[in-house]
Formats: sequence, structure tokens, C-alpha cells
Amino acid sequence: MPKKTPDYDNVFKTMKIKHKRLFVSVINDVFGKDYPLDVKVDVLPSEGYLTENETADGSTEIEEQISDFLIKIRDEVYLLECQSYDDGSMAIRIAEYAFIVARQFAVWDIGKATIPMPQFTVIYVKRTEKTPKATTITFTFPDGQSVDYKSDNVILEELTREYIIEKKLFPYIPFYIARYEKDILYGDDIDAAVDDLEYFRNEIIRLNNEGELSDGEMADLMGFVNTIITYITNGNKNEERLVNVMGGRIIETQTEIWMKQGEAKMIVELGQEVGLDDLEILQKLQEKIGLSLEDAKVYLEQYGKQPV
Repeated sequence: MPKKTPDYDNVFKTMKIKHKRLFVSVINDVFGKDYPLDVKVDVLPSEGYLTENETADGSTEIEEQISDFLIKIRDEVYLLECQSYDDGSMAIRIAEYAFIVARQFAVWDIGKATIPMPQFTVIYVKRTEKTPKATTITFTFPDGQSVDYKSDNVILEELTREYIIEKKLFPYIPFYIARYEKDILYGDDIDAAVDDLEYFRNEIIRLNNEGELSDGEMADLMGFVNTIITYITNGNKNEERLVNVMGGRIIETQTEIWMKQGEAKMIVELGQEVGLDDLEILQKLQEKIGLSLEDAKVYLEQYGKQPV
């Protein structure tokens, strides 16, 4: 099933590319670990697969699914999947992702293979009456054995703003505002949303002053919050007030734009030189620079060599 909220996805993907350090506290909180925040973090390649989906007119289209976040700390591998809606295929997708990871770390000999499964969790940005508390994958075998591969889900709406700051769960901050989506879209009273945004802004600034967050992390977190706000509001009357809490829109400098264009040009040209197809190059542009799929397609068309 294709993702329905690209801006949520893009924020999560950009955070994992630029600020993987911030996810150490999330791993500690979700899985009961105690890694130091400066521990070495390796982001594993996100391998994708293609699925065929039926469109509204009865035709079919091919969609690429890519696992959200595969992270390796010391000898442990973790899979974090960020979801903004209830998806009936989530459990089977997690199973597919898990086996992709397990394949990389399997140990085998004649007649035997050991397949270590990664620890996983699903992070739900929004909650409905169908949002599950846990995700369970049950493996059944011909001899009657049955094994549950299970993990509790993270439901952001259940976490308080104070808990997020206390536990340093910074990647959750941009998505916190999603709990006010209906009020922001249809209501006149957004005081509670503004109050929470002011709380996070003040705490982010405090933590930056105390050295817990770098200048880049502080600026990007505020920018990510505003990305989610502008996605939800879509230009309505509440947008300006909410965006201004975090200091207004974060606008790219011309230098940053030129740097991004240079990186994109290099990725496209190198990708074509080594024989990558267009889907692979688009994936590289999204992963390496944090581009949206739409922007990646523009750069591919601009810098790619057309087949003769």
C-alpha cells in the first residue's frame, strides 16, 4: 500500500540521514537499552521491493516500498518503522523487512542456517480506534510449532511533552503537533497546540545552550516542526501563527541550494556510470540528500543522460 503522507515520511527520512545520533535515545527508551548518546551508529542500506496496487479505476500501478530505518549499534540491529495511519499490511511488511535484515547477518553451514531477527517497533504518529498496541508476526511450521515475533508499538499521542524532553526523544518532537490535526484544520481554538509548540521551542533552545543539541540539530528540529505544520494546515488561517512559534519558515540559503544541486548532479552521473537504473538513482537521491520523490525526479531529468 503506498504511503499517503509524504511530508511525514520525508521528515523522518531526513532526520535519519542528518541526525542519526538523536535516535539513540529512542532505541534506549523503546528497547530498554542504555547506550551512551555518543555511541557509534551505523545506518544500514534500506533495501526496497516492488508491489502491485489496484487504482481507483481498476488498473494497476507499481509502488516501491522502502523500510524506514535500519540501525546497527554494536552487535544489535533495530528496525524503526514510522507510520501516520493504520495499515493492515504493516505486520507482513515488518516480516519482509526483518528477513531482508536477517539475510545480511545469517550464519550457515552444510545443512544448517541461523537467522538472527532484528528488534523492531512501529512508531504511530497518529492514533485511531484501530491503532494496535503491538505488532505480532506468528511463524507457524509444518510440525505444529508456532513462534510469536512481537513488539510493542510506540503511539506518540500517548506520550507527554515532558516525557519526550526528559527522555531526550527528539525525533518525536516534529510529529507531536499531529495530535491537534483536527483543531488546526477545522477549529478556531489552537491555544493548546501553540502552548505545546512554545514549550518545545523553549526546551530545544535550553538544551542547545546546555550543549545537549548542536546548532544544526536545533535549527533542523524547528524546521521539521514547521514542515509538519505547513503540511497539516495547507495554507489555512492557522498556519502563520503556528509556524511563527518556531521562528517562521526555515528558508534555504542560495549556497545550500547550490550544494544540493551539486550533490544531486554527482549522484545522478555516478549512478548512470555504474549502471544503476532510474529507480535506484531516485532512491539514492532521497537517501543521500533527503529529497522528496518529486524533487528527485526533477534532478534525475535535469542531470541524467537520456538513452540513445
